[in-house]
Amino acid sequence: MNDWKISDLEKWDDRIIDLAKSYNLDWFPIDYEICDYYEMIGHMSYHGLPSHYPHWSYGKSFERTHQLYNAGLEGLPYELIINSNPSIAYLMRENPLYMQVLIMAHCVGHSDFFKNNPQFAKTNPSTVLSKFRNARNRIQGYIEDPSVGIEKVEKILDAAHSIRFQTYRDGQERIDHKILKEDLIKKIRTSKDDKYRDTDCEKVPINFDIDVLGFIIEHGNHLSDWERDLISIVRDESLYFVPQIRTKILNEGWASFWHYKMMHELKLTEDLHIPFLKTHNQVVRPHVGAINPYHLGFHLFQRIEEEQGLDECFFIREVFHDVAALRALLTKEDFLKLNLFSYSAKKNAYTIDDISDDHGWRKIKEALITSTGTNSIPVIGVIDIEPGNVLVLQHDHDDRDLELNYAEQVVNNISILWNGVVKLHTIIEEEPWEI
Repeated sequence: MNDWKISDLEKWDDRIIDLAKSYNLDWFPIDYEICDYYEMIGHMSYHGLPSHYPHWSYGKSFERTHQLYNAGLEGLPYELIINSNPSIAYLMRENPLYMQVLIMAHCVGHSDFFKNNPQFAKTNPSTVLSKFRNARNRIQGYIEDPSVGIEKVEKILDAAHSIRFQTYRDGQERIDHKILKEDLIKKIRTSKDDKYRDTDCEKVPINFDIDVLGFIIEHGNHLSDWERDLISIVRDESLYFVPQIRTKILNEGWASFWHYKMMHELKLTEDLHIPFLKTHNQVVRPHVGAINPYHLGFHLFQRIEEEQGLDECFFIREVFHDVAALRALLTKEDFLKLNLFSYSAKKNAYTIDDISDDHGWRKIKEALITSTGTNSIPVIGVIDIEPGNVLVLQHDHDDRDLELNYAEQVVNNISILWNGVVKLHTIIEEEPWEI
């Protein structure tokens, strides 16, 4: 039995809005949708998008989460909010009132971050929902087309999903090969030295191209219109989600920082305040063996406010992504206070490599940065098209070897999209390797 009515949520939402405005938070309007736990699992499986295209992997995710939830082995997220204008946030019907109030305050922080952090500047929040809806409708049309059908559609989507984040990660726009070639020719003609003496203007690509999906879309002359459209849909969706990957720590930290601050100023009654504190502590507690982004982000913003004031927190929200923030803002004292350490697998056991002391904290910091955001995704780019339409890829090796079995499957998937032989050059155990 719920301890709240819609009118209660409206009352608390109004109070949260007034309080957030007093702090000069600037967010998109938020539309709250009330759903039950079963619907929430569905929203999770489809990345929260109300009009996502169908794919078997989303159904698999739904069934797995549903079974684990029913068995008591997995919980559901407290909140789920979409980066759109207006933002869409989901409130589970089963949540008690204190949880709904916490979630609404948390969502205001998220929406403020979406609207003001530069990583999200090109996500087009005002049109993203209609864009995804149109993509879903086009895919459904291909599935229903007798000349295409679901098997061909899923084959392309499966292959594209396996390299969905092998595209730009910093918001840059793709430049057409013809424009790059014209620019290179102009540089060669105006150059007064031998800098471009050995440059091949006919080479494709001209430079190391990490936008593998974009390259296949542009140069895959074998692709039919519907195949190129499917790959473009996957690429566009990935570009939409990359900013969330790059700001997970700051985004969750900012939302937690504001729900904590506002919940203490909303004059909650004791029956709401005490369970809120318990839930908050669960949300921002450290995790065993892994970084909890809520914990690290919340700590960071609280420390910055204490030492430099709230304006500096707003500055961080407006400028940084996770890697830049960790590199610039995390200090030795943070590592000592958080008791961070690094570990690695050694045969059948895990061993601690470094602890947060006078010498180890810098190594831990670099390890943390290396595994944060898109840094955890290998960088692979196109370097050439060899005779016979052989697509040649290069792994930008950073002392972390690829998992060979997985890499071989990915190369096979790229060959499906390229419709030809694909080579991937990498380094395995300090030796050159070709897949």
